[in-house]
Amino acid sequence: MATHSDLEQRLGVRFDDPVLLQQALVHSSYVNENAGSFPESNERLEFLGDAVLGLVIADELYAAFPGEDEGMLTELRAHLVRRDTLAKAARKLDLGAALLLGKGEDDGGGRHRPTNLAHVYEAIVGAVFLDSGLETARSFVLASLREELVYVADESFTLDPKSRLQEISQSRFQTTPRYTVVETEGPDHARRFTVEAVIQGETVGSGSGRSKQAAEKQAAQKALEQLESSDNDPETD
Repeated sequence: MATHSDLEQRLGVRFDDPVLLQQALVHSSYVNENAGSFPESNERLEFLGDAVLGLVIADELYAAFPGEDEGMLTELRAHLVRRDTLAKAARKLDLGAALLLGKGEDDGGGRHRPTNLAHVYEAIVGAVFLDSGLETARSFVLASLREELVYVADESFTLDPKSRLQEISQSRFQTTPRYTVVETEGPDHARRFTVEAVIQGETVGSGSGRSKQAAEKQAAQKALEQLESSDNDPETD
């Protein structure tokens, strides 16, 4: 296992209080299996890091995209702070190797689990913030997510309706949409499908098309319009 000095070198951050870095690496399963070794897991640091990360990314996008509206900025932020993006950044930093896991979690592949990797990345952000302040945390976030930031800044970056709906659903509701075929009509050579987009058990959009894919795409677009409409409805505030 790499030393903390090796990890600090990969992070590009030197900790004044190494205990904060150690705490950021402690998974709840380790605490559960090693009572008394650590007073708590990295979950509180993860909570703080999530907030710091959101602020840094929102500020960066606000400055980088002066012509974009709130809806698009929200979608871009959702892409940048989603689990898979953070897990990718954690892998590049080899944070999985540094995690302190319980034996069961470790044996079950916990060092490679996207959720664990995303959480430890957020915990590191929280630890950097507490140890060195917002500007150092900002520098760490922007450096470690540089590739994704360049990606969303590319003019060719677009999100099709299904991808956009997934990003928003994961950001707002921490779940992904499901697509359910509710009706199939017409002969085999001219089949038409009706599909509903469902989030947390609630239908948020419906679409139809000559293929399931086309129907899902239309349902996702209708769902996006519905979510945008509810955002702008003052009675929902």
